[in-house]
Amino acid sequence: MISHRRALLPIALIAALSAFTARSEPSDQAAAPPVDLQAPFAARSPWRLIVTQGPLMEDYGGNPAPGLLDLCLRKGPAGPCVRGPISATPPAGQDWGPHYLQKAQPVYPHGRSAPPLLEIVTASLHAGDGGQVVVTQLLRYDRAADAFERVYLHDTGSNNNQEVRFVESGPLRGDVISAEPTGDAPYGYWITVNSPASTGAYRQILRYRSATRYEDGNALAVIDSEMPNTLHRLSLWRPGRPLPLPAGAAKTCPDPRLVKMELWCAEPRVS
Repeated sequence: MISHRRALLPIALIAALSAFTARSEPSDQAAAPPVDLQAPFAARSPWRLIVTQGPLMEDYGGNPAPGLLDLCLRKGPAGPCVRGPISATPPAGQDWGPHYLQKAQPVYPHGRSAPPLLEIVTASLHAGDGGQVVVTQLLRYDRAADAFERVYLHDTGSNNNQEVRFVESGPLRGDVISAEPTGDAPYGYWITVNSPASTGAYRQILRYRSATRYEDGNALAVIDSEMPNTLHRLSLWRPGRPLPLPAGAAKTCPDPRLVKMELWCAEPRVS
């Protein structure tokens, strides 16, 4: 069931990586300069993220589309290309492999004074209905081994308000929340929270069926409308306390209110 209930905010792309979204070269080439990983991760070796993109091709609707991405980690200029921890081909197979790079950046699960993770988000070609397979992964740097390892991997579609979000602040800082559509009535979303364990790998700590419904008129992203419900189920918030609001709520969420554990906002005032 495809819903136009709400539009998710577009993902801001890193300027240095914007060339991934469109190419004119007919052969495999570097799509952008190597991304330095040594400095942000205080790595023992000069690790780099290397991404190349194959020849232009057509998507499933016959439209021009960028070629397949190849992602790897290179341990110095002459080091081998390590693909194992960073492979972005979803379970659906190579036909839905990565063609667009949406994010490649350090994120901080425990604040800026603690080691970061590398967040990489890629997307497949557009299907006939416009949908894509979006793959989100997190990698940690193991200083003792001088190597990167993947600690989180998840793929979703894109046509039904799906979202995977690394939480950068608040009670769930460092966790990853996903919102994905249910397959049966009453049509809503599966909300899943994954949190880093002592080993660094992410594990599921919560999964529930949302109070938020398809086409209910709520303009908030699903994860934001469900935040009171999510935090309440994790014993991190209870009704009567100040509502957990999305960033920039003073402008984007005037007169917030809770309706059956779903956060609603009045329409923004027009000045």
